[in-house]
Amino acid sequence: MSVETNIQKELIGKFGFLENNIRTSRPRRIFAEVSADNFEKVFEYAVKELYFVMLCGMTGMDDGATFSFMYHIAREDGIMLNLKLSVDKNNPLIKTVTGYFPGADIYEREVMDLLGAKVKGLPEGTRYPLSDDWPTGEYPLRKDWKRSQEGVKNNA
Repeated sequence: MSVETNIQKELIGKFGFLENNIRTSRPRRIFAEVSADNFEKVFEYAVKELYFVMLCGMTGMDDGATFSFMYHIAREDGIMLNLKLSVDKNNPLIKTVTGYFPGADIYEREVMDLLGAKVKGLPEGTRYPLSDDWPTGEYPLRKDWKRSQEGVKNNA
């Protein structure tokens, strides 16, 4: 049995709700979808018990009525777990993972700036990657975003 299969079985054993929401797409790549309510406990278990010790990145996606956020975490043996959660676009609230990975702040600031996500528990800091004079309420990675006249004038 492969290491990926063992990890997948362990996650399903601990979190039965993952039964039909986890797959290994290719060697060393595991994908799991979890609800926002279950995300933190699955993430914490993966980090503390399954030794996913590196945050490789975070991807934010506009899926129409929802936003999806995928956290790419890896073990030292090269196996990557991609944990995806979705939240309502009208209240795009996620919790910070900076308590596990302090460097996550850059990814979380990026989804705040580009999608308008709210990240609970993220310490105050500078914007990223948009400039400080970028218009408030303008989120360029939203599918429904149209550049405002203010945005054209200030950021052309």
